[in-house]
Amino acid sequence: MPELVFFSGTMDCGKSTLALQIGHNRSARGLQGVIFTRDDRAGEGRLSSRLGLVTDAVEADEGMDLYAYLVEHLSQGGRADYVIVDEAQFLAPEQIDQLARIVDDLDLDVFAFGITTDFRTHLFPGSRRLIELADRIESLQVEALCWCGARATHNARTVGGEMVVEGAQVVVGDVNHAMGAVGYEVLCRRHHLRRMTSATARAGALSPDVLPVSADAPG
Repeated sequence: MPELVFFSGTMDCGKSTLALQIGHNRSARGLQGVIFTRDDRAGEGRLSSRLGLVTDAVEADEGMDLYAYLVEHLSQGGRADYVIVDEAQFLAPEQIDQLARIVDDLDLDVFAFGITTDFRTHLFPGSRRLIELADRIESLQVEALCWCGARATHNARTVGGEMVVEGAQVVVGDVNHAMGAVGYEVLCRRHHLRRMTSATARAGALSPDVLPVSADAPG
């Protein structure tokens, strides 16, 4: 039976790489898929991974009817044996409903990949709807690591290495970024709650001793 499968995880845990691998495996068996993405770091209409792999995709713009797109594609003689959706957290809830309809009405597997929560630890609306509707939810097995070495469970937005907790929910950035630019870092829960990024931890480690030292203290 066709399924709507939600592959979720933090940033930097290999979601886009797995999406590309699923597409490659099915293509090698003669199957053809339609790939949707939204706000990929490589630009509009691209699905890319941090390993340098990239492929063309259909940009799922705000307001786009994904079900209608598939119906039109098929009615014009196009082929679709499955659907891949990357950056699914950025989709509107009604677009997630359209993905479920693709599964139920068109009998196609839909593999959706996305981050569950934003930099404030709030659920993305698209991810929330996927959790509500998906036939199956899979946590990515490649664990991203916090700077301290613990398993990373939260996404942090940074500006100049400092964690920020205010701003729009969607601001496109990457875990690889220039200092001063908006970027993202994955953190364990402890360091996310303490707002301690790798940059601020390093700065703290390099800070001079602030304890008062008396000149008369025994040496």
